[in-house]
This record gives sequence, structure tokens and C-alpha cells, in this order.
Amino acid sequence: MQASANHPAPASRPRLPLGRQLLLRKDVEALSAEAGHGSGGGTMRRTLGVLQLTMISVGATLGTGIFVVLGSSVPLAGPAVWISFTIAGIAALLAALSYAEMAGAVPVSGSSYSYTYATMGEGLAWICGWCLILEYGVSVAAIAVGAGEYVNELAGTFNVELPAALTNPPGADGGVFNIPAVVVVVLAMVLLMRGARESATVNTVLVFLKIAVLIFFVVIAFSAFHTGNFAPLLPMGTAGVSAAASRLFFSYIGFDAASTAGEEAVNPQRDLPRAIIASMVIVTVLYILVAVAAVGAKDWQWFIGKEAALVQVLEEITGQPWVALVFSIGAVVAIISIVITVLYGQTRVLVAMSRDGMVPRVFGKLHPRTGTPVLNTLITGGTIALTAGLVPLGQLADATSIGTLFAFSLVSLSVIYLRRNRPDLPRTFRVPFYPVTPILAVAGCVFLMVNLGGITWIVFGLWMVLGAGVYLGYGRRRSTVASKHDAGATSRA
Repeated sequence: MQASANHPAPASRPRLPLGRQLLLRKDVEALSAEAGHGSGGGTMRRTLGVLQLTMISVGATLGTGIFVVLGSSVPLAGPAVWISFTIAGIAALLAALSYAEMAGAVPVSGSSYSYTYATMGEGLAWICGWCLILEYGVSVAAIAVGAGEYVNELAGTFNVELPAALTNPPGADGGVFNIPAVVVVVLAMVLLMRGARESATVNTVLVFLKIAVLIFFVVIAFSAFHTGNFAPLLPMGTAGVSAAASRLFFSYIGFDAASTAGEEAVNPQRDLPRAIIASMVIVTVLYILVAVAAVGAKDWQWFIGKEAALVQVLEEITGQPWVALVFSIGAVVAIISIVITVLYGQTRVLVAMSRDGMVPRVFGKLHPRTGTPVLNTLITGGTIALTAGLVPLGQLADATSIGTLFAFSLVSLSVIYLRRNRPDLPRTFRVPFYPVTPILAVAGCVFLMVNLGGITWIVFGLWMVLGAGVYLGYGRRRSTVASKHDAGATSRA
């Protein structure tokens, strides 16, 4: 088959030494020139404005820590869990500032994968992309798994008890197959295949609904607020606060989803930085408000063993079943919104990796009418749906935090690299207090990584070993950047 100019045929075997290939960089201009084009044909549609981009970022972020992780984090940090949210939020905000600068300078779908390719080479770009596959894929599945608990709460308000076998994954409380998790992922998958604008519109409505539900919780919880619940503030010491912050960083995963919309934004250089920063402010404020309200309403030890903690707080405060009904609906809405936006980010990163030959071209084929990667969405969504239905994801979900922290660190280092080596590159946003801010972002990410558990590191290490095998067996041989380098070397010879 004839190779195209943009996608030269890969060599049957690698010509470059591995060390040199790992250091190959992709020009920012080449990234920008390819933006909007699929590796298997088709083009993306630029339909997303700043509101939709902000809501993609908020939708991918808001809800995870509050609806799923809060109940397990309060026993670690005690009443100081709001401080843990603040620490994790500050670390995420520092990284978000770096994302904002890179998104304005390199507005493409690959997010941190593409930023790293342009600055630190193919080797670290592959590692970053592999981390993003873990981050997006597993976090979608882990969040969807939480849907079963809230569907149970929702059914309970009508005095209906759903069988545990159909609302939990195998090995979790008698579970066999988590049907609610699968349904949530399939609904998101179908919506995303219809088009970016359609899915962004639905997501925007869902995000406003879940913000309203969280404000509703805060108002009711503050009606039962007791300052005595905050004494002692640090029952587990500063180590408990740090451990909870590392776990809660999972709650901030998602703001980078806006950067994956770079090729479908109407004005990405202007709107992407605004969307990323605005979403981080909205999410951090809401997280802290809800955490303070929850602990103020209930003693911190009450949260031990509570999975749907916020619903149960409302039930005990009001004694009204309709209140729990409203909040359970809000929780399900939140989970659906997160699944839509994070699955969106996953598919767009795979489009960028496909263009570079790192994953099969089928992931980069765009539908001629909708401009969306339909086959990519079907494959990715189907795999995640089965994972959510069949696999308990506790420790694996924690591993996504390591992958994300690593990717965030690389983006902050990318800012430093481009400032030094491409000072002429147009930037619509600049990280304030450079270079202190990106350096602090890297330090904060490393600090949170160190505080994650040993099992989490083992899982992450195994994922990296698997990724190295995939790169050596597939990506290295099909890299379009390496192929172009070989072609250029041959022509010069």
C-alpha cells in the first residue's frame, strides 16, 4: 500500500539505535499542522467554546473525590480532610498553570503526551501516553463502579433492594457483574459517537445539575454544623493528612481533559487556558466547602466504612427520604458526567498517539459526518465497560494517581524546556512566577507520589513494564517521527 506524505510507511525493523530514537522530538509546528486530522482519514469539527471547554474540565473532575473517595479519606486525615483537599488542590493548580501555558502554545488533542513529545522526546512521550491510558481508562472504570452504590441508594428510597450480584463487581459484597457501571459507560460511549458538540452540550447541563446538588448538600449540612467535630483537628497527625492528600489527588484528575479538546475548540489558544484555570478554581472551592460541611455535620469517626457517605449524612440530618433521592440522582448525574468527559479525553489522546504510530491507525480514524473517532470510542468504551463490570478497582484506581502525577510533572518540565529553547513561540498564557511555579509543581507531584502506598507502586511498575513491551514490540517499529527521520537521512545520503 502506498504510504501518504503525512504517514510514511514504517520500516520493517528499526533503523535508529534505541537510545537515539527515544530522544527524537516532534516539532511544535508539525503538531500544529496535523491538528484536526485523523490517522485513518476524516477531520475533527471546531465547535467548542470556552463554556463547553470549562464544563468538560469541571465535568471530568468534579465529583470523584466527593461522591466516591471522601468516605475513605476522612478516616485517614480526620477533621483535617479539608486541609488534604487544599494540599492536593494546590498541587493540581500548580500543574494546571503549566497545562494552561502548554495548551495555549500547543493546542492539540494529545495533551501531556504531545507536549512531552515536543520537548523531551519519543521515549518519555510514550511513557506519558501510557500513563494517560491508565489514568483515563482506569479512572473511568473506577468511577463507573461507584455508580452501583448510588443506584442502590436511589432504589432504596423507593424501598427497592437491588441484588448485590448485579450491582457489584466480582469479589465485592457478593457481586457477579456490575450492571449499573456498564450501563453508564455504554451511555457515555453512544453519546460521544454522536459528536463533540452534542456530548459537550449534554455534559454542560449535567455539570450545572451536580454543582446545584453539591450546593444543596452544603446548605443542609451547615444546618447541623458543630464546631466540636473539628477537635482534635489532626487525630492521625500530619502523616494522615499527607496520605489523604495523595489519595484525594485522584479527585483532581480531569482538568487536563480540556486540553484534549484542542483540535475541536473554536479558539483553542485563547479558550483552553481560561477553561483549565477556571475549572480548577470551581472544583477546589466546592471540594473544600463540601468537606468542611460534611465533617461539621458528622464526627469524623462516623465516616469509617461509609461508601455513600454524603447521602447518609443527608438522611440522618433531615430524616426525609426525598432529600436522599435528590442527592442520589445528583451523584449518578455526577458519575455520568465524569465518565463522558474522561472517556472523551481518552479517545482524543489515542487519536494523537495513532497519528504518531504509537497505537494502531484504527484509533485515529474519524467519522466523515460527525468528525469523531467512532471505532476508537467503541473499542475503548467497550473495554472500559467490561472492566467496570468485572474488576474491583481499588488499588488500581490509586495507581492512576501515580500515572497522572508523573504526567503532570512532565508538563511542568515541558514549560521550562520551551521557555528556554523556544522563547519566540507564541503563548496566549504564561505561567506566573516562572520558573518557581513549574518547579513547585514538580516538587508537589513528587511529594504526593512518595506518599502513595507500596502496592500502588507495584501496580504502577507492572504497568510500566507492560508499556515498555508494547513500545518495543509495536510503537518503536511504527513511529512516524522515526520513519521521517530515516527517510530524511536516506535522502541526504
